[in-house]
Amino acid sequence: MKKAIVTGANGFVGGATLRELLHHGYEVWAVGHQDHFSNVPEDPNVHKVSCDLAEMKTLPEKIPTGEYDLFYHFAWAGSAGPARADTALQLNNVQWTVDALRAAKELGCRRFVCAGSIVEHETMAAAYTQGNRPGMGYIYGSGKLAAHTMCMSVAANIGIELVWPEITNAYGIGERSPRLVNTTIQKCIRGEVPQFTAGTQNYDFVYIDDVARAFRLIGEKGKPFHEYLIGSSSARPLRQFLEEMQQAIAPELTFAFGDVPFTGVDLPLSRFDCTETERDTGFRAEVSFAEGCKRTCDWWHKVLAKEEEG
Repeated sequence: MKKAIVTGANGFVGGATLRELLHHGYEVWAVGHQDHFSNVPEDPNVHKVSCDLAEMKTLPEKIPTGEYDLFYHFAWAGSAGPARADTALQLNNVQWTVDALRAAKELGCRRFVCAGSIVEHETMAAAYTQGNRPGMGYIYGSGKLAAHTMCMSVAANIGIELVWPEITNAYGIGERSPRLVNTTIQKCIRGEVPQFTAGTQNYDFVYIDDVARAFRLIGEKGKPFHEYLIGSSSARPLRQFLEEMQQAIAPELTFAFGDVPFTGVDLPLSRFDCTETERDTGFRAEVSFAEGCKRTCDWWHKVLAKEEEG
């Protein structure tokens, strides 16, 4: 039986990937902080391990040393909301990621797969554009970028395969963060008119079921010391995505574009190219944005109804 260790197993992407691995015959050690495992299924092939991010280097004391196929590192503090701008926290995340990498090697893992982000490339563009004044969200991006480069060096030094998937924008059932898809869906449910930038910046979204499948395939088939973009293979200007959402879940509303200033970096469409991921791993997204928004909206209707009852 194939074996995997998953940190951040109780989170949105970590939990989905854990369920994907179980479905494909893996035995999984699910690592969560402070015994938080509400998103981890009860299954004889799942072993729950309580370990905080700051204690990553102690994992070899909590999991038996042996031979593991994959170590997935999803745990990351402050991935959404105001904490993305917390410099001390994001710098700690970098060290904790390197600690997890070293623990993976000590435990006998063949390869280490981390959850990277396309914001790493946005961060590079933001930092090296003359006169640019980046927003505070790039502090999170800087942490991901630093973790990526440090892990490449350390992995090469200690002899473990590093594979670095980079998510464009994951969304779907189970995520409650205050990110664009969630906030827009909730406004639509309340009958409010969402307001956006002009929406000319290039963007991509990928549904959570596709994200989980991508992580499994990249872990199994990706080449060592390669990065792989996880996207829909249909990136386009943000406005086109939002208009697709509006038609799918709120045809009676008119979305307002241009009312919010855009202060980010607009990456070229070539940066969203998933050709290498498709070629090396066989992954291609299957859930359209319209369908993913419908599923997510239906889920939010139930969540909000329960909150009103409670």
